[in-house]
Amino acid sequence: MWRQLALVFLFWSVGPGLGQAALPADAVALREATDPALQAQLEERLDALQLGRSVEAGQLSVALVDVTDPDQPRLAEVNGDAMLYAASLPKIAILLAAFQRIDEGALTLDDETRDLMTRMIRNSSNSAATAMIGKVGRDYINELLRSPRYRLYDESLNGGLWVGKEYGRGSAYQRDPLHHLSHGATAFQVARFYYLLEKGELVSPQSSREMKRILGEPAISHKFVGGLLGEVPQAQIYRKSGTWRDWHADSAIVEHDGRTYIAVGLAQNPSGGEWLKRLIVELDGLIMDAPIRTARLGAVSAR
Repeated sequence: MWRQLALVFLFWSVGPGLGQAALPADAVALREATDPALQAQLEERLDALQLGRSVEAGQLSVALVDVTDPDQPRLAEVNGDAMLYAASLPKIAILLAAFQRIDEGALTLDDETRDLMTRMIRNSSNSAATAMIGKVGRDYINELLRSPRYRLYDESLNGGLWVGKEYGRGSAYQRDPLHHLSHGATAFQVARFYYLLEKGELVSPQSSREMKRILGEPAISHKFVGGLLGEVPQAQIYRKSGTWRDWHADSAIVEHDGRTYIAVGLAQNPSGGEWLKRLIVELDGLIMDAPIRTARLGAVSAR
């Protein structure tokens, strides 16, 4: 049933008429990159991991995008448009807003700002994230996410990335309009963030490279990092995760052995962290087992 519902939503989102016209061009292109073979393999792997019922219950969302050739992506997803509480994962939206401010000349990329952003992403420092929210401006972040340029929070896609609360004690200052979450995400919109990053289309190619560099060298070795590096120690991971109570999230660009892919997982279950640790190994296998269609062109290198 959940497979049929996913297909129905996909048609509604990108089908002809107003739905398609309302979506950002890159979102339409990414939806149209849905690969039936990869989709079937993803569903089979989830069933093999005994996670099919969790998908049906709405407890798990996954997006996988093969961007070995970023101009010819291949997408597979389950519950890709389900918006869940994502804890620290939406700190990537603060990172984007900071670089947009820097590009506008409203913020300086000095040593202090770079250090705050690095600790916010790699160490998931809540104090650094809150400091960066102050530097960027509370209202600016969600305005940027909803802007025509990015639309990383989009009502026609059931939401997306949202930051409506400082990271620490205190009340939310702006919950998202659809689901009333303080820190939320959908797997598809997070995958779009990384897809735009990989293509050099977040702020500018130079800013995209800087953001990707900050997302590298994760300091927390759990979920995707713990699962994948235990099996593929040579993999390069550019990543942001999140954890709060029963909510577990992870997201990454992964590179190794000539392949590059985006993986996103959002879970609401006490075992969600372990789910994601096992899941990334299966997702990596799906990408590595597929033939490379073309040489990789036009991607952003963090090196």
